[in-house]
Amino acid sequence: MAAISSATAGQRAVVLIDGRSGAGKTVLAEALAPRLGAQLVSLDDLYPGWEGLEAGSDAVHETVLRARDPGWTRWDWAAARPAEWHPLDPERAIVIEGCGALSRANRALAAFGIWIELDADERRRRSADRDHGRFDRYWQLWAAQEDAFIARERPRELADVILGEA
Repeated sequence: MAAISSATAGQRAVVLIDGRSGAGKTVLAEALAPRLGAQLVSLDDLYPGWEGLEAGSDAVHETVLRARDPGWTRWDWAAARPAEWHPLDPERAIVIEGCGALSRANRALAAFGIWIELDADERRRRSADRDHGRFDRYWQLWAAQEDAFIARERPRELADVILGEA
């Protein structure tokens, strides 16, 4: 936490936590945000459907981290449409977690980036356990989006800290 605090002297702390599905981003973010007194944004709430990784990533710099009227529109997964607006306090620290959080555009607006790595089999097991298998049919669709994002943005190289496997 000292590294995050020193990296943000004079500005609000913005921490991006990224990694593939099932890597542990949410668990880390939920532990870190309260320690920083930070607002927590989960990209799972922003992705506009199962083909929305890019749109979720773009929303970070377009609305979540913008200087005026920052916030995000929740995606209603059941109705498959945008839902309510969630304003954010532009003065308070923020932790943003999700696949696509650590892009070049988003990193330029953040003080600290974390990449989490985990074996593919373990990630798949965790995801299936977490979601009780309800979303297994989307695994390949989502993984293809992760592959494209990682190839283009190279989030591991943008991270200040890499957790997990080398």
